[in-house]
Amino acid sequence: MKTGKPTWWDDAFTALSQDEILGAVVRSYPNESLNGRGDLFSTLIRSIVGQQISVIAADAVWGRLVECIGEVTPDAIRAHSPEELASCGLSRPKSSYIYGLALESKALLLQDWNGHTDEELLKHFTQFRGVGPWTAEMILIFTLMRPDVFSIGDISLIRAVQQLVPEADTKEKVLRISTRWAPYRTAACWYLWRMLDPVPVEY
Repeated sequence: MKTGKPTWWDDAFTALSQDEILGAVVRSYPNESLNGRGDLFSTLIRSIVGQQISVIAADAVWGRLVECIGEVTPDAIRAHSPEELASCGLSRPKSSYIYGLALESKALLLQDWNGHTDEELLKHFTQFRGVGPWTAEMILIFTLMRPDVFSIGDISLIRAVQQLVPEADTKEKVLRISTRWAPYRTAACWYLWRMLDPVPVEY
């Protein structure tokens, strides 16, 4: 699984920097990029930690979780009870989801990621309890680094697009605008997040 800057990022930067809507934002971050960690399970757990809370709050909870269990692996999570996981600041449902995913890690972690389309992978991940479309999309963006993912369920992305295009007052309009950034909508997401947060979003 690839790590670091995606191989397609420079092409995405060139294309998006010329976009009338997003170009100025893209040009503001010429030396930054999405940075893949190559650890799908950790990214999945970090995405669940970050569900419906701010980036700052998610980072704090994640830090406490790592301090409690060490490296975030299925074995490390299975060595702790859901109650111990919850003590790190996780809600009880989230701690239950995370523990359950550790128990099902063999079924969760496919061997041939490249042999599946984005749609097939989204269907695979969302069959597991606690993994909705947004969480699955974060895996495709931050670990598998698929180039053309736009997460319409992400409220920050909606807000960012609406800052740039105030008349995009519905999800449907935001989604239509996102099509102009294909085939590099993953990079567009990264830049939209970047314009809202003082630190790059990471999962």
